[in-house]
Amino acid sequence: MRKITLIPGDGIGPDITEAAVRVIEATGVAIEWEEVKAGLSAIEEFKDPLPEPTLESIRSNSVALKGPLTTPVGSGFRSVNVALRKEFDLYVNLRPAKSFEGLKTRYDDVDLIVFRENTEEFYAGIEHYIDPQRSAAETIGVVTRNGSERICRYAFEYAKQHGRKKVTVVHKANILKFTGGLFLEVAQNVAEEFPEIEFNDKIIDNMAMQMVLNPNQFDVILTTNLFGDILSDLASGLVGGLGLAPGANIGYNAAIFEAVHGSAPDIAGKNIANPCAVILAGAQMLDHFGEFEKAKKITDAVADVIKEGKQVTRDLNPDKYVGTKEMGQAIEERVKGV
Repeated sequence: MRKITLIPGDGIGPDITEAAVRVIEATGVAIEWEEVKAGLSAIEEFKDPLPEPTLESIRSNSVALKGPLTTPVGSGFRSVNVALRKEFDLYVNLRPAKSFEGLKTRYDDVDLIVFRENTEEFYAGIEHYIDPQRSAAETIGVVTRNGSERICRYAFEYAKQHGRKKVTVVHKANILKFTGGLFLEVAQNVAEEFPEIEFNDKIIDNMAMQMVLNPNQFDVILTTNLFGDILSDLASGLVGGLGLAPGANIGYNAAIFEAVHGSAPDIAGKNIANPCAVILAGAQMLDHFGEFEKAKKITDAVADVIKEGKQVTRDLNPDKYVGTKEMGQAIEERVKGV
């Protein structure tokens, strides 16, 4: 029996994580869920968006499944999500974007994985006003050789283990010659250790254009924190939107799996949110600790339900749709083979 921390989250979080838990349990995997709070729900009970019992649960269990969180205005944290990544040194942000048959999008057969460095650069939180009048501000983006090497090595090793053929590193080294240049240099050095994997690099602005023109030319995308945040959202738009975008945050001692999208408080409790992102994050979680067949059951079930198009949420089929709970149940039944 594996014990896993469950953070239902805010807004639509409880509804979509409930669907995900049911789907995961339908695989037959033995899990004991330890439910804890973060975000707005934690403020109400602990006066803290990231209370110590939640941190201790993640430390103890090493794996967490998380719904979307709202960062309260005026809190001590710039972002609860960023705080979690920094607290547990979750240096890998892995965001896949894969086409689903039956879903009308601009492109077919997209199958990308964005590897985003998750702890450094402009999200490190080093910023301040430079005058008493607060008329000018400065943000410092820190890129280290160690931080760059570990994300680059993780991406290449993942590509090798999963039969990926090509890694594209994305940067702005033509302008950001020190930070961007360092990240590019490290990626080039790591690439030499993996001669079986094709390697190239692209400047960020050209990369954004190329992804829109022809995303099928890319396989694994490796980049820094800010660029990875932007490109992973762009990639999700190519395959149907953030409702289909799971994310994994992985470090040496912990891993947190989540829906990439926000908490959408305007539709909370209305049974209309797409649960697929956090369900697919659950599949990532099972894959992470070696339950490969059970993870595939989930991804196959999601694909089958989307392909059929009859029991999907409104964002996936505005002409014929069901609610969050009903779509979750349809995926659960496919996993069980009903």
